[in-house]
Amino acid sequence: MQTRPPAQSRRSFLSGLAAVGAAGTLAGASSWPLRALAQGSITPGANAVLLVVDVQTCFLPGGTLPVAQGDEIIPLINTLAGRFQNVVMTQDWHTPGHASFASSHPGKDPFETTDLSYGPQVLWPDHCVQGTEDAALAPGLDLTAAQLVIRKGFHPEIDSYSAFMEADRETRTGLAGYLKERDLTDVYVVGLATDFCVAWTAQDAADAGLTVSVIEDACRAIDLNGSLAAAWEAMEAAGVRRIQSTDIA
Repeated sequence: MQTRPPAQSRRSFLSGLAAVGAAGTLAGASSWPLRALAQGSITPGANAVLLVVDVQTCFLPGGTLPVAQGDEIIPLINTLAGRFQNVVMTQDWHTPGHASFASSHPGKDPFETTDLSYGPQVLWPDHCVQGTEDAALAPGLDLTAAQLVIRKGFHPEIDSYSAFMEADRETRTGLAGYLKERDLTDVYVVGLATDFCVAWTAQDAADAGLTVSVIEDACRAIDLNGSLAAAWEAMEAAGVRRIQSTDIA
């Protein structure tokens, strides 16, 4: 398996968002390519897990940090969940006044950058604040069979995109240990957004020695300044497989 690009390349990629003004929210591209790499049907076995990333109110149209058409993936994820014996979810779960919020940095606007202890940080609008409706799992998401919800981004001074490792690239969420303990080796990632939390999660899963697939049509992307193409390039370099929901039996 090829090694993914280093963490610094991710930070450089995020820094490119500084060119986007506050008016240019995260409702980016309305179209995106489909490319199925899997041949034939995939039947998830007992060692497979559907990992549902950040399908929350804040990332849906009308939320505080919306991804265009993010609500469209909810019925598909519900259907996919019925084909897996194991389902894990993630939930962005920020403290009030989180270091990644522009409002925590006087004179800074959303989508500008600043330097935190671990490097460059894109500053976001306040979003997914703990205990708010904005942070709730998306209405209509029916994952009653989910066995675990991993909350991330709750350390006040550290942002978190990946379900495995926070943005300082040192603080772990415990998900890798959970999957190892349960002998879940095949990870299928869906959710929001393809070029941020989904991509970072998929790369870190591959780094952990897991077999990783991203179900492309069960994700939606931001796609700013070429971020979607860059994310797919990085995922493919890490050995992540790119499939469609129709590949899952």
